[in-house]
Amino acid sequence: MDAAVERAMEVFWSRGYHATALPDLLRATKLSRGSLYAAFGDKHSLFLRALDRYIADAVTRMDVELAGEPVDGLRAYLAGYVDRTSGAKGRRGCLLVATAMELAGEDAEVGRRVAGFFKAMETRVAEALSRAKTAHRLADGVEPLSAAKILVCFVEGLRVVGKTAPARATSQATADALLDRFIR
Repeated sequence: MDAAVERAMEVFWSRGYHATALPDLLRATKLSRGSLYAAFGDKHSLFLRALDRYIADAVTRMDVELAGEPVDGLRAYLAGYVDRTSGAKGRRGCLLVATAMELAGEDAEVGRRVAGFFKAMETRVAEALSRAKTAHRLADGVEPLSAAKILVCFVEGLRVVGKTAPARATSQATADALLDRFIR
């Protein structure tokens, strides 16, 4: 069923939740209506599974990017977002941001997942900034949690701006300038 969730995630990602119809999901997952309902319950439950999959993949990627020396990890984290949001790559956008815009305000379960992901991002970035502070690499007066909130807002903003296909060099220069305010 992992493959079906992955294929459903692709459909939701490209079309959005409301614009995805059951026939779209049946074609993508290669399941019959009965099999899809037996495996996932309904469209909403399948969407939540797909969203959970997307979140798990994003958290794993973030953990890899932020591992090791904290400043290098923060640079890798930001560079990863720049890569995923620049040029043609960024046109697809982010399933989580699109979901937040489409559903988070009206679907409590989706809202909890989106908020939980943003909190997980913030926590991981704050931990990296705290490690940078311990290593005397954080600029004077920078509070890790406040800086983490700013960086999370920045990378999610990159996701939105990425829909306009900005030049990678421009996005990277902006990310570097922001991070350079926090580190020494």
